[in-house]
Formats: sequence, C-alpha cells, structure tokens
Amino acid sequence: MEILNASIAAEVAKKLLEIEAIRLQPDKPFTWASGWKSPIYCDNRLSLSFPEVRNLIKENLVKSVQHFFPQVEAIAGVATAGIPQGALIANELSLPFLYVRSKPKGHGMENMIEGKVTPGQKVVVVEDLVSTGGSSLKAAEDLKKAGFEVMGMVAIFSYGFDVATKNFEEAGIKLICLSHYDALLPEAVKTNYITPEALNSLGEWRKSPSTWMQ
Repeated sequence: MEILNASIAAEVAKKLLEIEAIRLQPDKPFTWASGWKSPIYCDNRLSLSFPEVRNLIKENLVKSVQHFFPQVEAIAGVATAGIPQGALIANELSLPFLYVRSKPKGHGMENMIEGKVTPGQKVVVVEDLVSTGGSSLKAAEDLKKAGFEVMGMVAIFSYGFDVATKNFEEAGIKLICLSHYDALLPEAVKTNYITPEALNSLGEWRKSPSTWMQ
C-alpha cells in the first residue's frame, strides 16, 4: 500500500474524525460483522454529506489516479460505498464509469458489472475502505474475468493490516490510499480525541485484531 503524501494522509484523517466518519472507542469497542472487537469504526459514506470533505477526498483521489495510473481509460466503483466516489472521479476525469456488485443481480440480465463492459480497457478500481482486502480484490478479479485490464485501486482509508498488504501483493494489485491507521492516531492525539495512554491499546489491536481484548 502507498499513500499520495503524508500531509494529505494527516488532513484526511483529521477531517474524517471531525465529521465522525471515523470513531475511536478503545474503552467501548465496536463489534464487526466478522465478530472481531474493534476500537475503530469507519463509515466514509458520511463524507458525502459534507461538501468540503467530499471535495477534499474527490480532488485527492483524482490526483492519485492521475499520478499513479496515468493511462487509465475507465473508473470502476466497488458496490456500494465505492460507487459515489468512483462516479465523482470519473466525472472529474471525463472517463467512463461502471461498478461491480458483490454478487450478480438476481433478475434481468443478472449482471455482476453494471455499465459498459469493454474488454481490454484499462480500469482503476475505487474503494472507500480497505480492511483485509477480500471484497475489494474480488471486485478486481471480477473485472479481470470480464476482460478489463486492472491497473490498480485507490481508496480513502486503510487499516493497514499485514494481511491486506499480503493479499494485494499476491494479487498483483497496486493499492493507493489517501490515509491510513498510522496517520490517524497522531491526529487523534493532537486533537485530544484520544489520550496518549490509549495509543498502546490501539496499536495492539492493529497487530492482532482477531484476538484483541480476548
């Protein structure tokens, strides 16, 4: 995983905390769908309701695509949270947009991919959040099966799990994120969102999220 730059990573993390798209509760952890206990909850869809933050994210996702994938020919969002971000990027770059479902539509054409399928087209995938990378990489694989050339993926935020790094490396997919967990924690301390003492617990969670607090 790479980031556009450190200052943008810090700014995006700060804004996501301010609008409560990211919440940190090491003393009252959340429970994820996987059953993991987590001190963090991230819902970047909230950024769409804040024009300033929405534009900050859009502009820097666009810069990420232009810098790392200049030969891009289309943008693909991962359903559902990657759809609005992908559409904003595609519109800004005047590129075709499509999106990838988590499973085929249950009626009609039963499409997995919605939009014009053009085999050989160079596409960049857009995600809002990367945890282990499983659903994101499945979308990339579905695009490959349809004949697209997947250049890479851009996302707003990543937890920075080692398993995600391994999964993306094994899939041969380059991942660019605007911000990540390592940029978030210093901003949370600076703004008094968390205490310095909470950093140890937050760091332990990232090392072993499946066993944290057990």
